[in-house]
Amino acid sequence: MPLSHLQHPREVIRQFTPNWFAATMGTGVLALALKQLPFSAAPIDAVAEGLWLLTIGLFVLFTVLYAARWLMFFNEARRIFGHSTVSMFFGTIPMGLATIINGFLLFGVARWGDAIVPMVTLLWWLDVALAVLCGVAIPFLMFTRQEHSIDQMTAVWLLPVVAAEVAAVSGGLLVPHLSDAHQQFQVLVTSYVLWGFSVPVAFSILTVLLLRMALHKLPPANMAASSWLALGPIGTAALGLLVLGQDATAVFAANHLAGVGDIAAVLGLVAAVALWGFGLWWMLMAVLITLRYLRHGMPFNLGWWAFTFPLGVFALTTLKLGSVLQLGFFNGFGVLLVAALAAMWLVVGKRTLRGAWRGELFVSPCIASI
Repeated sequence: MPLSHLQHPREVIRQFTPNWFAATMGTGVLALALKQLPFSAAPIDAVAEGLWLLTIGLFVLFTVLYAARWLMFFNEARRIFGHSTVSMFFGTIPMGLATIINGFLLFGVARWGDAIVPMVTLLWWLDVALAVLCGVAIPFLMFTRQEHSIDQMTAVWLLPVVAAEVAAVSGGLLVPHLSDAHQQFQVLVTSYVLWGFSVPVAFSILTVLLLRMALHKLPPANMAASSWLALGPIGTAALGLLVLGQDATAVFAANHLAGVGDIAAVLGLVAAVALWGFGLWWMLMAVLITLRYLRHGMPFNLGWWAFTFPLGVFALTTLKLGSVLQLGFFNGFGVLLVAALAAMWLVVGKRTLRGAWRGELFVSPCIASI
C-alpha cells in the first residue's frame, strides 16, 4: 500500500524537509554530464534532456510540498532553524535550481532560442539571492542558535556555503548568451564575487573536517554518504574558474580592461588543474571510506543523494579539462566518472522511489520528538 508507513497522507507535507531537493541536484547534474560527454549520440542526448525536464518537475513538486508545509504546519516548520543538521539542507534549494538554469542554457536555448535568455537571467539572479542568503543566514544560526560540536561535525556543514560557487558556475555559463557587453561584465564580476564568497569558507570547513576525522574518526553509518560532499566544493571551485575564464578575455577587453581577462583565464586554468588534483585525492579517500561503511552496513536515507552531485561536478570538471587541454586522459576518465554517476543515480533513484511510495523517507528530525 502507498504511504503505508505514515499515519495519514498529510504527513507527506508535515514531514517534508529540504533534504528532498538533493534529488534535483543529483538528477540535474546527471543530465548536464551526459550532455557534456566528448562524443555525441542522439539517444544519450534525449535521455539527458529528459532528465533535465524531470529535474524541473521534481523541483516544482518539492517547492509546492515545502511551501504547503509552511502554510499548514508553520510552528513545526520553523523548528528547522534550530536543527543542526536539517537546516544545512537549505543550500540544496539554490543548488537544485542552478542545475535547472544550466539546463535551460544547454537544452532550452537549442530548443526555444535566445528568447528565453531574459527569463534565465532573472532565474539566475534569484538563484544568486537564495545562495547568498543561505551562505550567510545558516552560518549565523550555527554561531548563535544551534548546538554544534567538533566530534559531531560532518561535511553537511558545506551545503549552505557551497551554493554560491554553484551559482558562480551558472553565471559563467550565462555570460556568452548575453548580448549586452556591460551586462556580461556585471554577471562575470558577480560570479567571481560569488566564487570568493564561497570557496574560502568551504575550504576552511574542509580543514576542520580533516582534523575532526583524524581525532574522532568517521561519522555514524547514517551519515556515510556525507564523505562525498567534500568533493563538491573542490570540483565546483575548479569548474567555476574554467567556465569564468573561458569568456573573461573578451568580456574584460570589451569593458576597457584588456589584459585582465587573459590573466584570469591563465590563472584559472592552472588553479583548476591543481584543484582537480585535490579533488582526486578526496574522491579516492571517499571511495575507501564508503567501502569501509559497506562492510559494516549502511542504512539508506535521502543522504545517499550525496553520492551523486559531488561526483557529477567532478565529472563535469574532468570533461571540461579534457576539452580545454585536449588530453585524452581527462576525456576518458570523465566518461568513466559519468558512467559511475549514472549507475549511482539508478541505485539511489530506485531506493528513493521505493521509500517515497512506502512513506519511509518522509521523516522530519525537527519534530521527531513531538
